[in-house]
Amino acid sequence: QHGMTVAPVVANLGPLEALTLTPNPDEVEEVFTLPLAHLLREENQGYTHFRTASGYGYTLPVFLNGPHKVWGLTAMVTELTLELLLPGRY
Repeated sequence: QHGMTVAPVVANLGPLEALTLTPNPDEVEEVFTLPLAHLLREENQGYTHFRTASGYGYTLPVFLNGPHKVWGLTAMVTELTLELLLPGRY
């Protein structure tokens, strides 16, 4: 969508076991967590290449985790967050 605004929030929410999440089922199929150490391992990082009908190509990050794949806008925000939080390590 054009004109969309995204405001990522990084926070320490305490122990994950203590959280009760109620995501909108129309927008969220499943909730899962990934430790920073997992995201920083090269074998869990990748890129996806896209090409538009007009021939324009672009590359986006992908983070792998067993049956889950973090891609699209979520992966882009994750990559930028890792770059900000851990310069030199990511």
